[in-house]
Amino acid sequence: MRGEVAEYFFRFRNEFGLIAAILLVLGVTAAFSEAYQNVFTLELTAKAISRDTALVGIFALGAAIVIIAGGIDLSAGSVIAFSGTLFFGFIILLAPDDMATRWPGDAEKHFPDTSQLAWWIPTVAFALTMGVAFLVGSFHAWLITVIRLPPFVATLASLVGLRSLARLLIQDITEIRYGQRQSTITIGDENLTSISQSNWWIPCVIWIVLCILIWMLLSRTVTGRHLYALGGNEQAAQLSGIRTDRLKWLAYSIGAMTSALAGVLYACYIGTASPSSDGMGYELNAIAAAVVGGCSLSGGVGTVGGVILGTLFLRLVIDSVAKLFKSQPDLFEGLVVGLLVVFAVAFNELRGAGAKKVFFPHALGWLSVLILSGLLGVITAVTSSEEKLRSGLIVGVVAFGVLFSKAVHERVQAKRMLAS
Repeated sequence: MRGEVAEYFFRFRNEFGLIAAILLVLGVTAAFSEAYQNVFTLELTAKAISRDTALVGIFALGAAIVIIAGGIDLSAGSVIAFSGTLFFGFIILLAPDDMATRWPGDAEKHFPDTSQLAWWIPTVAFALTMGVAFLVGSFHAWLITVIRLPPFVATLASLVGLRSLARLLIQDITEIRYGQRQSTITIGDENLTSISQSNWWIPCVIWIVLCILIWMLLSRTVTGRHLYALGGNEQAAQLSGIRTDRLKWLAYSIGAMTSALAGVLYACYIGTASPSSDGMGYELNAIAAAVVGGCSLSGGVGTVGGVILGTLFLRLVIDSVAKLFKSQPDLFEGLVVGLLVVFAVAFNELRGAGAKKVFFPHALGWLSVLILSGLLGVITAVTSSEEKLRSGLIVGVVAFGVLFSKAVHERVQAKRMLAS
């Protein structure tokens, strides 16, 4: 019995570690933030975190499937911006004219009426947007499987190109419906924009449904097993008869469509589509949530449960940064997410190496000791509110001492192994 329990904990050690980390972040934030110490603000915070976690979790699931299949998708942020623009663009193209308005330069034309949309207008706009997202994912798969571009290059092109395309499209669409070129589209229908307040639970329900569907795909179908096999060893998967190109098509299509779904929800949440800023840097959030949740960037490893916990942990950390660093918290968000990605990837890669892993070999090791010590000192200095230089120096010196001792210990151990 003890052996089975130990095996269970070892199998899900990443998930249990994330639960402990989530509880630690909650405890630290609750101890230092007033938002967790008042019933009213606690309720508002819980709703906001639930909604924001769901929004990130939706496209993190798509990123996780791509990573499990052995790929990478850098286009999530741009697909979010592109899809939000398309969704609102289709709406104003389909919306009826507001006869009480007139174009400044043409009295015969009217602005679209988006205050009370008929149900079929957002439905058709959503269907068209998801169809375009499927085409985007299919294009990624074609570039990777037929043209043989590395996934990094194929999706990097979309990262750059889709946002620019959205910025061009939104100007043409607004010129058609407003008589002037604009960089944003705003929708006035309160039903669409209600998820920012009263209907905050809608993204949560959508995320839960997606989690169940993708869990069933990965854990209960032959296709799911093939996706893991593809990510684990593509050549072996091909030799065993698995149609790897179709699996990549499926993975990248799901990745693009979950990002598009998130883009639609973000546009409704904000009430405005702004492709120049929407989804900026969100591809890092998607990858971070997946790798923090246990997905290996080498492919073939990852679970839906891990991605759920990784997304929640990431969102709680970002929320904690916003509450603890009240002065310009957005300046720290990218730094925190970047560090989480590095630590998560390093942990996944080194987990199997154990004590045998040498971290600071040769001359590069000594240089890395200096780099890491300086980096920790600089991060401490810029995040401190008082005595920045002193705090940074103390942390840098302490870090140097610890890392230097580790490097020396590794060399002593190496000499002992050679002598024996």
